[in-house]
Amino acid sequence: MSQRKKYTLAFKLQCIEAHTKSGLSDKTIGQQFGVQHSNVRLWLAFYSKYGIQGLEKRSHRSYTREFKLSVLQAIETEYLSLIQACVKFNIGSTSVIISWQRAFRENGPQGLECKTKGRKSNMENPNKKKASKPTKTLSREEELLQENEYLRAEVAFLKKLRALAQKDKKHKP
Repeated sequence: MSQRKKYTLAFKLQCIEAHTKSGLSDKTIGQQFGVQHSNVRLWLAFYSKYGIQGLEKRSHRSYTREFKLSVLQAIETEYLSLIQACVKFNIGSTSVIISWQRAFRENGPQGLECKTKGRKSNMENPNKKKASKPTKTLSREEELLQENEYLRAEVAFLKKLRALAQKDKKHKP
């Protein structure tokens, strides 16, 4: 997936100015500036309705389910294009509406619910320390078996370490 390119306000204004002065199509302007013509068309629409504020970057906004439904209904009933809907409802990108349409098609109105992003928090009370498991009292025999197992693992580890050290000595000239 390609990285989404962000354009500065000055660049957008430069594209719009070139369009208004030359009268060239949005496709030609897009080719001149190396931009998708749909971006140029969207910038022109926002600029004509909202002025320079329409071109400024928008912070991430969350929309209610009712708002999303009203946008989708307006597209259906008023036969709006995605760009027209973006401009009418002041939505920054057509891809936002496309994702709403997909969610609505797959899950109905419940698909338009706001979903929290990020990792789910498991912490119930951050100040409360986890209670350690109560240690079961071991019999003398169980303690000795546990210690024996530990010592065997330690001996095996040391043998492996010694073998690796000798292997390194052999390979070094």
